[in-house]
Amino acid sequence: MVRELTHFIAGRHVKGTSGRFGDVFNPATGEVQARTPLATTAELRAAVEAAAGAFPEWNAQNPQKRARVMFNFKALVEKNMDELAHMLSAEHGKVIADSKGDIQRGLEVIEFACGIPHLMKGEYTENAGTGIDVYSMRQPLGVVAGITPFNFPAMIPMWMFGVAIACGNTFVCKPSEKDPSVPLRLAELFLEAGGPPGVLNVVNGDKEAVDAILRDPDIKAISFVGSTAIAEYVYANGTANGKRVQAMGGAKNHAIIMPDADLDQVVDDLIGAGYGSAGERCMAISVAVPVTEKLGDELVRRLKPRVEALKVSTPTDPAANYGPLVTREHREKVKGYIDMGVKEGAELVVDGRNFRMQGYENGFFLGGSLFDRVTPSMRTYQEEIFGPVLQVVRAKDFEEAALLPTKHQYGNGVAIFTRDGDAAREFASKVQVGMVGINVPIPVPLAYHTFGGWKRSAFGDVNQHGPEGVRFFTKIKTVTARWPKGGVREGASFVIPTMK
Repeated sequence: MVRELTHFIAGRHVKGTSGRFGDVFNPATGEVQARTPLATTAELRAAVEAAAGAFPEWNAQNPQKRARVMFNFKALVEKNMDELAHMLSAEHGKVIADSKGDIQRGLEVIEFACGIPHLMKGEYTENAGTGIDVYSMRQPLGVVAGITPFNFPAMIPMWMFGVAIACGNTFVCKPSEKDPSVPLRLAELFLEAGGPPGVLNVVNGDKEAVDAILRDPDIKAISFVGSTAIAEYVYANGTANGKRVQAMGGAKNHAIIMPDADLDQVVDDLIGAGYGSAGERCMAISVAVPVTEKLGDELVRRLKPRVEALKVSTPTDPAANYGPLVTREHREKVKGYIDMGVKEGAELVVDGRNFRMQGYENGFFLGGSLFDRVTPSMRTYQEEIFGPVLQVVRAKDFEEAALLPTKHQYGNGVAIFTRDGDAAREFASKVQVGMVGINVPIPVPLAYHTFGGWKRSAFGDVNQHGPEGVRFFTKIKTVTARWPKGGVREGASFVIPTMK
């Protein structure tokens, strides 16, 4: 039976009225399991009005009370972890263990947001001038919105709304229409945790809903994660409408492998970081760069049997390394890139295009693929594939290897594998990429640091979560105060105040 999903507005489920729906597939079987209502501008507006109505009371709560709601929410998500993980895997296709990791990384930001009483503190200067004190305060923006991608339907919404709501804002989330059930369930749990109706709303939709978010006069800030083309569109249109925008886009994450690296560990890390979650991660390692031909030969020799041995199965198979891709359309797109790589002249060492899962022939499965002798001029190198495909680009020396991620259009994440501290330090300092791993394959910062790429991987000046997230979802107000003694007037002054 095909379920019909809803929106979640003002603390209750609301049926869609547009008459338009998006199909939610079971990626393992290829069957439609649910229909997502695609919101009209009026439905999006209803969510904004609910959020605007809830804002004054929520903002008036002291930060400690907001933190208690976040503590309760964290406990409820942990209590319902198994339910959420199975729900996520059933719509996205990632294996259960990976789904739990998705949820846990989101919860780490919720844990960070529980410290909001400390994070919202301003600054104070006593006697900045004679009898004058200056102090600042952080205040929420009001109604803010998040537009989240399919690949992390738990983590990224929590990255956004956890910090935003703890700061005193109210939130409208527009999740991916491919796997919206987890964000809807999170909104239910937030209400159960004591969050007032209207503080967290979920509106399902497509471009019409996105454009409504970009235009709505009451939405003060927008956080986005998705493809670079849409990130650029959201940033350009959101800022043109006077909104604060952070828009995270695509990636092409390199792993630089020096001759002194622990190759056994490198191979393990490349297999996990390149093929985990079927490569549908913005921080997946998609390019391995061995330094010297000799190392390239040895790396490919070791990678080939490991890629061939990858266990591709259903999300509930505990032995699976990864499951199906999210949709048939996306699987065909990834296969198209593999076809393109062959035409461009790269050496296809392992070909996963013909993988079929017995008993699940209509599922969106794709075996692991491995390319060698990829060059920077190839389109498959220049663009994000976002699937279980690892490309090997050989470099003759450290300098050539380090230039590859620096020159690439994307600058999300990068890693270097070496025992040479000087080389690692130089690389981390000079590489033009936002997040760097040293012998760490997926350098996603912990929740109390900040996440964000450079170049065409990110639009906007402020990163996600951590202290940067608090800055993004708040504004500074600075107060200069003087209390004259005895009501004595000093007369009018016509010069600008100075520190004299």
